[in-house]
Amino acid sequence: MDDLILHEDPISGNCYKIRLVAAYLGLPIERRLYYIRKGETRTPEFLATVNANGRIPVLQIGDRFLPESSAACFYLADGSPLIPDDRFDRADMLRWMFFEQYHHEPNVATLRFWLAYLGKDRLSAAQAASLPAKRAAGEAALALMDAHLAGRDFFVGGTLSLADIALYAYTHVAGEGGFDLDRWPAIRAWLARVAVMPGYIPMNS
Repeated sequence: MDDLILHEDPISGNCYKIRLVAAYLGLPIERRLYYIRKGETRTPEFLATVNANGRIPVLQIGDRFLPESSAACFYLADGSPLIPDDRFDRADMLRWMFFEQYHHEPNVATLRFWLAYLGKDRLSAAQAASLPAKRAAGEAALALMDAHLAGRDFFVGGTLSLADIALYAYTHVAGEGGFDLDRWPAIRAWLARVAVMPGYIPMNS
């Protein structure tokens, strides 16, 4: 495999997903850090050489650049046990990855960023007004996950997959956004299982 470079912000769960996949698979990956709050992904150099969309993570593979966390995770895991062999299970894995990006991350991750990193007193009027809706949507996503995990060890096929990694990243720090994970015991048990899998690394590593 070509040399791997992850262009990332260390507080980002989306970036952490890629590092966690690489760690589980024993793949060496170089890290290049940018700080979103300082506008470092919006500089002319970044836009011209890393991602014209001005966002991270971006996985650099040799001299090619792959934005979007789910795409980067899939690239790293292709052909590994993190992607199920069964056709339905592979599609179900993607279903949960899409769920994470459309229903989970926009609410759970957004509240974490707003409250833990921006600060409630620095929110715009529109952001402050959307807090109750974001919280309700985040709780609905967590409740759905908890119900699915009742009686299951992992999200798809009985073993760790990209679905678990995608959902783990922001769920395990949901408390930073004011979500009380004690309300969802199946999620808490699942988080513990993910965190003891061989190769696991914490977000702040």
